[in-house]
Amino acid sequence: MLWTPERVELWRRTGQKPSRVMVWTPEQTGRFLDNAVDHPYHVLLHLIAYRGLRRGEACGLPWWDVDFIRQRITITAALVQNGWRAEFGEPKSEASGRVIAIDTATTDVLATHKQRQANLQAAAGDAWIENGLVCTEPDGKPLQPSHLSDALHAISDAAGLPPVRLHDLRHGAATLMIAAGADLKQVQELLGHSSIAITADTYTHVLPELARETAEAAASIIPRGQNRKIPPAA
Repeated sequence: MLWTPERVELWRRTGQKPSRVMVWTPEQTGRFLDNAVDHPYHVLLHLIAYRGLRRGEACGLPWWDVDFIRQRITITAALVQNGWRAEFGEPKSEASGRVIAIDTATTDVLATHKQRQANLQAAAGDAWIENGLVCTEPDGKPLQPSHLSDALHAISDAAGLPPVRLHDLRHGAATLMIAAGADLKQVQELLGHSSIAITADTYTHVLPELARETAEAAASIIPRGQNRKIPPAA
């Protein structure tokens, strides 16, 4: 369910979430990312919010799977939390290993972060632990996935946003795609679901809420004369 103004007001008044799974609106997502821009994990939060990566996929993404020229990333591994330890493994399912197109804004975020990481590595010198990962701890060690979840909550609380889980940020990316006119097959491929039935079941509840936005988007591309007046309903 979307965090509509009415639901946000209810949450602020009672502390209750209308549903276990809640997703931010585009405006709320933008506010979150604006507040996260200086955080060390911003690049991963951006990837999840824009392109729907799973937490382990984001934490385990290496630079050699980022193609700046073709503007795409390839999901080949995941860094998964196992108790207090983080372990590398294969993607969740066969469908999870996939190629994801990235937009220009995401490409710029990755490029900026790569330069920042190079500066950190230079400052650390011989103390830097090289893993080739897009995002690491300050000394180059693989990022503990739970730290990414903690960062989400800290940033969203500071921004005064209603609560979501890190996995809900991934749901939000799918919701934004649907609102932009993508069909469920495209969403399935983006998220790496093993079947379209999973995608359809997951987003059945949010589709009616996006119906008006979709209708407005469709109407906006139909050219009309500036002086065209719509006759009032009889």
